Amino acid sequence: MSMFCYQCEQTAGGTGCTKIGVCGKNEDIASLQDTLLFGLKGVAAYAYHARQLGAKDEQVDAFMHEALFATLTNVDFDLNRMLELVLRCGEMNLRCMEMLDKAHVAKFGQPGPVEVSTGTKAGPGILVTGHDLLDLSELLKQSEGKGVNVYTHGEMLPLHAYPELKKYKHLVGNYGTAWQNQKKEFAQFPGAILATTNCIQQPPKDTYLDRLFTCGIAGIPGATHLKGHDFSAVIAKATACPPLQETTGGKLLTGFHHNVVLSLADKVIGAVKDGKIRHFFLIGGCDGAKPGRNYYTQLAEIVPQDCVILTLACGKYRFNDKDFGDIGGIPRLLDIGQCNNAYSAIQIAVALAGAFKCSVNDLPLTLVLSWYEQKAVAILLTLLHLGIKNIRIGPSLPAFLTPNVVAVLQDKFSLKPITTPEEDLKAILG
Repeated sequence: MSMFCYQCEQTAGGTGCTKIGVCGKNEDIASLQDTLLFGLKGVAAYAYHARQLGAKDEQVDAFMHEALFATLTNVDFDLNRMLELVLRCGEMNLRCMEMLDKAHVAKFGQPGPVEVSTGTKAGPGILVTGHDLLDLSELLKQSEGKGVNVYTHGEMLPLHAYPELKKYKHLVGNYGTAWQNQKKEFAQFPGAILATTNCIQQPPKDTYLDRLFTCGIAGIPGATHLKGHDFSAVIAKATACPPLQETTGGKLLTGFHHNVVLSLADKVIGAVKDGKIRHFFLIGGCDGAKPGRNYYTQLAEIVPQDCVILTLACGKYRFNDKDFGDIGGIPRLLDIGQCNNAYSAIQIAVALAGAFKCSVNDLPLTLVLSWYEQKAVAILLTLLHLGIKNIRIGPSLPAFLTPNVVAVLQDKFSLKPITTPEEDLKAILG
């Protein structure tokens, strides 16, 4: 990263820059500042969703100001202090995820396991992508009784698990997979499309742009951007578009919020003590199109039958259409929810550690994460803040981490890049 030196008025480290330590030549500080900025963007996303539901945290807001200030030139060049600030970002993200989880449950009810159809119903349809529960809720209210079916896409899949959303009979299923497949999947969907929040791609010209709507912070040149929560234009467009045909799809199981899993705690703990469950794997995260992400599919497929897989975020689309069976009535694949439901995964791990009277790091639990954007960075920082070790991350390490910063993270937290599914599984299970 090139930094500008305000003392030399040169690019830091350039031939005219002589104040190397002061000017920002220290690439490790720059790396941590980048990490902090990416993490703050993730925290801001969760705080934004929570605020839309009336929830806010003054401590999180104050940290945002402090942390942004710390990324200014010539503020702090102490590596250890900057690392502490980066880990505090993880702490604030944990507060944010907890706040958002409570706001979701208070507004939309306690989520529970549900099977979601991937087929389509005959008739007009609206496809909703993004993350925002409030946007989907308002759309369902306004479209009820209008003869229009609503489908979720991507990170919206877990929303079928919330009682106040699934009560709408015209919320009929999930269409498509993760965000990076939008261009193909949206072009094939004949109805109207509503994009909420982020994870939206610029569509090719002359495809679905005329029936694409955005709201909130999301926006695409040429698409119709809606202000507030008036979705009448989306509904009108859906009724004017060609109807969907009836198709038979599969079923996706989702809705394993931490309260659901903890209600099964005695059963899970008993299965572990009886040797029926050998290990837990959390395989998920933020998906993308980069080659190498089939690693997560292959790993899930070779995880032994006496192991349980937890998953979350859009990374689950790499394998959530497969039948993993169950262990004594406990599904081997538990979809916890959206990326922010990493909070649920943490609560499950903490509860299991309490039940077995050990630390989270001593549990038969391994985290194998895929990362792509800022919220994934914020979640990783949360896990590091909690002192969780031996996390495997891929498909590659973030480019903004310098070798020295990577070495520090490996030394303090045993952070590991993924290798091959077979090698990693052998190292984990022995």
